[in-house]
Amino acid sequence: MKRWVGPALGIICMAVLFHPGVLDPVLRFLFPGAGEWVFPRESLLFLAAEHLLISLIAGAVATVIGMTLGIAATRPAGRPFLPLIRDASSLAQTVPPAAVLALAIPFLGFGFKPVLLALVLYSVLPVLNNTLTGLETLPEPVLEAARGMGMSRFQVLMRIELPLALPVIGTGIRTSVVINVGTATIGALAGAGGLGSPIVAGLIRDNPAWVFQGAMASALLALILNSLLQAVERQLQPVTMRETAA
Repeated sequence: MKRWVGPALGIICMAVLFHPGVLDPVLRFLFPGAGEWVFPRESLLFLAAEHLLISLIAGAVATVIGMTLGIAATRPAGRPFLPLIRDASSLAQTVPPAAVLALAIPFLGFGFKPVLLALVLYSVLPVLNNTLTGLETLPEPVLEAARGMGMSRFQVLMRIELPLALPVIGTGIRTSVVINVGTATIGALAGAGGLGSPIVAGLIRDNPAWVFQGAMASALLALILNSLLQAVERQLQPVTMRETAA
């Protein structure tokens, strides 16, 4: 992605969130029969903050779970459970988040908790897969050299394996966070707010202008986070790889 794209998206997103009135002429042109154009119930800035909060929390929880399972499955004691872990995480991603919400709400109630559960289940697979890939493709001579220096298994993991695998794991984390931002719009169905609120309200009121605002703001947020996390990934790569990419 060109380096100017991220800042440009940020400027557009800030303009939309802080001054949603700038969209009014565009919305009137695109949806002349809407009647109401700018979503009136909550500011887009407040909804975006709610959306970002739940997306990042879900991403953090998915990262902890995915990395923990990935590390455990690549240890000698955990390797017999590797197929089970892969199958369970793959199955979790095949279940639609809306279905998880429908099943979780009777037990967890409306609000933040069922949405968090749905997002974590849906986004843990990229972190897990990339953790497994990053740890299983490390050069064996490097690991043998570390063991030959007298390092314990824990020291090899913390000082050698994780630092070398971090760029690959970082890609999985970025994918997980972007998935969460796009999927968190379902939070409005459970009363958790976020940028799904204008989408749901627009569908109920047959107002495509509101649907457009929520979808556009969510997409811009996902693109900005993707651009920021890509920049972090580049910093995690070895210097030689960064020079080649440049």
